[in-house]
This record gives sequence, structure tokens and C-alpha cells, in this order.
Amino acid sequence: MIRSLIIALGAFTAFQGIAEGIPLDINDPGPFESIKNAAATAAFNMMSYYHGNESGQIPGKLPGTWWTGGEMCMALVQYWYWTGDTSYNDVTRQALLWQKGHNDYLPDNYTQDLGNDDQVFWGLAAMTAAELNFPEEDGQPSWVSLAQGVFNTQVREWDTKNCHGGLRWQRNPLNGGWNLKNSVSNGGLFQLSSRLARYLKDNHTYVEWAEKVWDWSVSVPLIDNSTWSVYDTVNVDDQCKSPGRDQWSYNYGIYLSGAAYMYNLTTENKWKDVADNLLNSTIRLFFKGMILSEVACESKGAVGCDGNQDTFKSLTSSWLVFVASIMPYTADAIIPRLQQSAIGAAKQCTGLADHKHCGQRWYLDKFDGTTGMHEEMCALSIFSAIMEPFDDKHKEQGPLTADTGGTSKSDPTAGTGSQDPQDNHKLPREIGTADRAGAAIITVVVSVSWIGMMLWMVIGD
Repeated sequence: MIRSLIIALGAFTAFQGIAEGIPLDINDPGPFESIKNAAATAAFNMMSYYHGNESGQIPGKLPGTWWTGGEMCMALVQYWYWTGDTSYNDVTRQALLWQKGHNDYLPDNYTQDLGNDDQVFWGLAAMTAAELNFPEEDGQPSWVSLAQGVFNTQVREWDTKNCHGGLRWQRNPLNGGWNLKNSVSNGGLFQLSSRLARYLKDNHTYVEWAEKVWDWSVSVPLIDNSTWSVYDTVNVDDQCKSPGRDQWSYNYGIYLSGAAYMYNLTTENKWKDVADNLLNSTIRLFFKGMILSEVACESKGAVGCDGNQDTFKSLTSSWLVFVASIMPYTADAIIPRLQQSAIGAAKQCTGLADHKHCGQRWYLDKFDGTTGMHEEMCALSIFSAIMEPFDDKHKEQGPLTADTGGTSKSDPTAGTGSQDPQDNHKLPREIGTADRAGAAIITVVVSVSWIGMMLWMVIGD
């Protein structure tokens, strides 16, 4: 049905079928080389900004940011899956493993500064690698176990003392934003729990946590389930009663995707209703006509989106195509919009000297003057997404599970032995025998030194 829809859409918009800028034919027959080439161009451009694999640099770390390294890996895993191009597999695997911390994506160098949302994006990248059978490395933790490590450390952060639950935005009370609880942190845990539940066919721990996070998000409200609005933050200072009303596509996408995974696993009408309503809101708010837009900042012009906001479309488009595959009846609404967004993105890819670098506002007919790693990441994700209708295997079963060919192995205890620096601020450590013995030794050493100093002074006089 999706194939016939693509053909019909192509006939209806024949003049749009081949975009200027990066050549892109959404009706490309056979191995869809046009789409692959567009994705390859965006991937090459994106990686021209990445230096983490160079001597003296830090794998997975991008300038000025840490969390978007996980987003980059997510985009590259999906690029490899759809195209079969292994060019970036080694650098992707290196980044995913270098930043693994204590198998929980809490690396010692960065944990003091991280939010729960920062951590969860790396966990979702590892989960994507597990669901698409991205090659693992011998002697290293499995992808799914790294996702479990993130889950295990995040549920420890669940804060029942304020607002009866929820994750704070920040992990460290010294960081700005400690008083906020936000959608992308809680939605990230919701989505991660849902995906782990589906992959492992777990109807206990992960399902229970997905339900807990969802119910809390509706209760505060980060999510208004009368209007199906997803708000950005709530504040513990007023017991999370008044939401911050910023609207971002990835907040909607992160909850929508989690609900779709839950429906695919449970077939419960509750989750179907949630996914349907969130999809309708996403389409209504974040598509200008048929083209995906980060409306809140793109409407302000070429410099409207900051270094985080200009990546959100990468995540949203990736999650939407997964929703289309695990809830197939939604494909009629999702796939044509992703295709038209890809055409718009390709028209934007006329920047710089090679006339192949991509801009941000896909609904404009000409290059908007913005370019950078994040713009290329968004273009890569939308080009990759529109390959899904041509992939019969993925279309039939969606992301893999442990029962349908997923090879990544579970470790439910992953991350539980990690040393989060913030743990030292939570509870005073009990003084034990070793502490008392150490204190006694120090006392003796100090006393002897003092006596010796006094004798030297007397003798010296």
C-alpha cells in the first residue's frame, strides 16, 4: 500500500519529484540510488565537521556539546542500515564505546555537567544500534546492555520528594536548571523503557516504568491529554503545577515513539489512542504544509534556532519513520510528509562552494544561508528515513527484537556498579572500621611530627 501511495504522490507532484540542489528522486526505482546518493552527500558533509577520530581528539565529543554526539551516532547507524554503506561504522562504534562510561553513558569527564536528557540520547543511540543489528565489538558491552545501563542509572534519579515523581532536567544540584523537570528527560526514559520492553519482551520492569513515567507526565502536566500538547518543562518550586509552554518537535516525537512501541508490544487501545493523538498534534504543529519545520525557532529567520534546536528535526524524522513501521496504518500520514520534507531539504542543499551543503528551513525554495553539522545531520536523517518504504524486511517487522533476529544480548545489571559523582552528595557515608583505623594512624603521625618539631626548636635554641 505504501508503494502505491508513493507512486500516486509522485504523479500528483511530478514537478517536485526531482529536487534542485542535491539530486533527489523520491520515485527512484530499483535500489533507490538517488536517495542513497543524497544521504551519502549529507553524511560526508556532516562528518567533515567531526574530528573526534583524529589524533589527540575525543571520540564522540562534538565542539561545545556532548549529547549531540549520541544523536550523530544514531543518524549514522540508521544511515548504515538503510544504505549498506559501512564507511562510518568504525568511527560510529568507536564513539559509542568511548563515551560508555561505566556501561551507562556517564563518563567521568562529563558527568558533573550532564542532564538526564544528555545521557538518555546516548542510551537511545545504543538502543537503535541493538534494534538494527549494528555490528558489535568483541570484548565490549552489547548495545542493549548499554541501553539497560542508562535505564538502571536513570530510574535511581526518579524524584518522589518533589512533584510526586519525575526526573529532574539536571543530575547535579549545582547546575542551572536543577529546579526543572522536563519533557525530553522524562520522555527519554519513557521511550527507552518502551523500547527495552519490546526488544526483550519484558512485561514487568520496563513496561511498569514506561507506564509510571507516562502517568506522571500527564499528571503534572508536561502533557495535556485534553489538547494533546506537550510542554517543555515544569518547575519543582511550584510543585510542577505550571508548565513552560515552549513547543519543540522532539518533545512530541519522543513520547509519540514510546507510545507506538508500547502499542506494538501490548496492542492496548490506551497506547493506540496516545500515539494517534500525539501524531495528529505533531502533524498539526510541526509541518508547514507537508514539510517538517521546527516552527518555534525557524519562524525567527536564519539565526532563530540555537545549537540544540537546529538538531531536533533529525530526531523527529527518525522517530516518525519507526512509528510508521511498527504502527503500519500511520504510514499513510507519515511517509508522504517525510518524502516532501526530503524534497525540501534537498532544495536547501545548495550552500558553500560545492553547492551541496544543506540549510535549515526546508520549506524555502532556496538555500537559507545557514549551514553546519546540525543542518547536515537533519538532512541525513530525513534522506535516510524515506528509504524505509523500499525496505520490505523493515516494513514487515520494524525494529528487531531478541525474538525476531536481534543479536544484541541483555545484561539487566548493566550500570549498577557505576560511580556517579553525584552519589556523594546524596547520602552521608557510614564511618567504618577502616576509616577509624586510618584516622588513628593519621593522629599518631601528626602527633609524632609535632613532638619532633618542638624538640628541634628547643635544641636549636
